[in-house]
Amino acid sequence: MVQAFCDWLSNTPLSLKIQTILWIIPAVQTVHILTVSIVLASMAMLDLRLMGLAGRQQPVSYMVSRFVPWVWRALIVLIATGVVLIIGEPERELLNIAFRAKMLMLAIVAIITWIVQRRTRTNATYWESRKTTATLLGFVSLLLWIAIVAAGRWIAYV
Repeated sequence: MVQAFCDWLSNTPLSLKIQTILWIIPAVQTVHILTVSIVLASMAMLDLRLMGLAGRQQPVSYMVSRFVPWVWRALIVLIATGVVLIIGEPERELLNIAFRAKMLMLAIVAIITWIVQRRTRTNATYWESRKTTATLLGFVSLLLWIAIVAAGRWIAYV
């Protein structure tokens, strides 16, 4: 079923246009990768703060308000560029186990980020009083972001 969808998608006028204009995929990949760096830097700062390894002089609520908006905005760009990449090369993406793993990990880390942000909005000192949970979430989040980048890179080789 996925193969049939890929076959259909790769023959749509938009996909054919993306496939035939040689600069589109590299340009979109460049924007995608640069945007990943925004997300990774922002989340690394927040995750390291959650783990108590950096920015300890700042409350978690400050770090959340400073960095999470960048993450959500960047994710919009990542989704848009990702859709273009999928339309341009559907088989390379949709049939690839590395791509599927990346999407699963992205869903999990987005939920973690949402939980951290939500708890901070309802109680600014929530994470300071739950250091073990904060450390665990920060560690899992950082690990997932690193794995997402690795999976994204592996899409080209799997």
